[in-house]
Amino acid sequence: MINKDYEVSECDVLVAGGGIAGLMAAIAAAQKGAKVIVAEKANTLRSGSGATGCDHFFCYIPEEHGDFATALEELSNSQGGQIGRVDPALQKIFLERTHEVAEDWLRWGINMKPHGKWEFNGHTLPGHTCHWLKYDGKQQKPILTKVAKENGVIIDNKTVIQEFLLDKDKKICGAISLDVSNDIPAIKIYKTQSIVVSTGIAMRLYPSITPGWIFNACNCPAGTATGRAAAFKAGASLVNMDILWVHSGLRYFERVGKSTWIGVMKDSEMKQTSPFVKVATKEKADITGDIWGNIFPEKMNNGTGPVFMDCTETSDDDKEYMKWGMACEGCTSVLELMNQSDIDLDKHMVEFGRYNPILQGNGIQINTSGESDIEGLYCAGDELGNFNCGIAGAAVTGRIAGENAAEFVKSHKYTLDSKSDNLLESQQIRDFRELCETLTDRKEGAHWSELNLAIQQVMDDYCGLKYKRSRTMMSAGLSYLKEIEKRAKLSIKCDNSHELMRALESFDLLLMGKIVISCALERKESRGMHQRADYTYTNPLLNKQFLAVRQENGELKFQWREKF
Repeated sequence: MINKDYEVSECDVLVAGGGIAGLMAAIAAAQKGAKVIVAEKANTLRSGSGATGCDHFFCYIPEEHGDFATALEELSNSQGGQIGRVDPALQKIFLERTHEVAEDWLRWGINMKPHGKWEFNGHTLPGHTCHWLKYDGKQQKPILTKVAKENGVIIDNKTVIQEFLLDKDKKICGAISLDVSNDIPAIKIYKTQSIVVSTGIAMRLYPSITPGWIFNACNCPAGTATGRAAAFKAGASLVNMDILWVHSGLRYFERVGKSTWIGVMKDSEMKQTSPFVKVATKEKADITGDIWGNIFPEKMNNGTGPVFMDCTETSDDDKEYMKWGMACEGCTSVLELMNQSDIDLDKHMVEFGRYNPILQGNGIQINTSGESDIEGLYCAGDELGNFNCGIAGAAVTGRIAGENAAEFVKSHKYTLDSKSDNLLESQQIRDFRELCETLTDRKEGAHWSELNLAIQQVMDDYCGLKYKRSRTMMSAGLSYLKEIEKRAKLSIKCDNSHELMRALESFDLLLMGKIVISCALERKESRGMHQRADYTYTNPLLNKQFLAVRQENGELKFQWREKF
């Protein structure tokens, strides 16, 4: 069931993933004169975590904010700074270019001034200067797709980058992809000197708040660590893989946008659960969900929960502003649900909860040029492990990676033909084809979702948030994942290209699960979401250290390094 012919395309810069970061990288590289192809799993018009919109963009505008150092400190201590999980040098470079990107988006047609001026609110403590630019992102993906095409970017939708190809000098020379535009899958090969990987957040490593409903996800559920897996297998370092990230929002209906809500967190007896604001306004809403994410399970565990978002005292004007913001954020389904269920925010509170972990701020390690350990492999957006700042972070790091990838190609001494004549004969391509044929040629077998659910169950029970981590628990979980992998390779059956894509995603998630557990075993302390029963203290000697991991001859190699 695999198409027997390979399609081969050539470009200077290949972008893996057409979300916000990918499109910004493609535009930047094309404007530098590079021939660019974007390979996107879905369709760039509506793909990625920014598919249907966003309404907050972290930004420094000199005439609005004044002192740059103060803005940088605010970023470092906010949700945008992932609270100590980023390299300070990357934060500085990012912040310096946010204004430039916001201006370009405005010029291209994304409404960054929906009320006629720069407007900042949300995600901010009382008394602090706000740097979250309120904007209308409903059409950001169609607009960025249009700008990319206007700059000559070629977009291959329904194409999933699976593995990176290296030449004998361990430099990027191509990629293997899967064309899923038809029922019968086809393998497509790209010849390129540089790749920008930007396949986004990994959502399905842990179960959703409604286990079994694996596509109930607060971000794009199609994000499954494919870029991280491909980079890792090629030899790139991953960082922060042991310390996970969680969102919170409407309980049982996973959606981001908690800062779009203009209300106050309260318990079931109408008592406020935080000291930040008494009555929320669009300028000063309750930031509890940002800084005390554990409030929801804590209050459920001690019997004082659940926790609700209360908008009953919010002014009518601010409630209308909130609903407008939800539409900008892409949360129209939330508005439709409230309408269908007769939920009246003048009378009703709505329950909030903490979701399960995702891989955001855990991923590929880059330098200040956006380049990984592998020459010619650049990374951007939610793919990154040592930087993250949501939509703004994706836009700016995408631009930086695209610019530098194009400059890298210009400085190369060799042509594609001289280094990759025998590319199609590589053992790596033959092995990938054999795996695909094995999964699609089986007469009977297990469905890919069984593998995905098994991975989620193990990760949730042995290296999740339900229980404290320990050597014995995580070691058991790691052994179970290895056993699941062996059985899955002998039993998964795929009837079409869509199922094959999902099965390969699940194998990538399984690899990420093994890496998460292995790194968590290596971190012998408690920190953030990483809480160990056998190492209960936080080691101050590791405060400025990152744990990186890479693969060498099939073995994991760990490195503790200073932040830069």
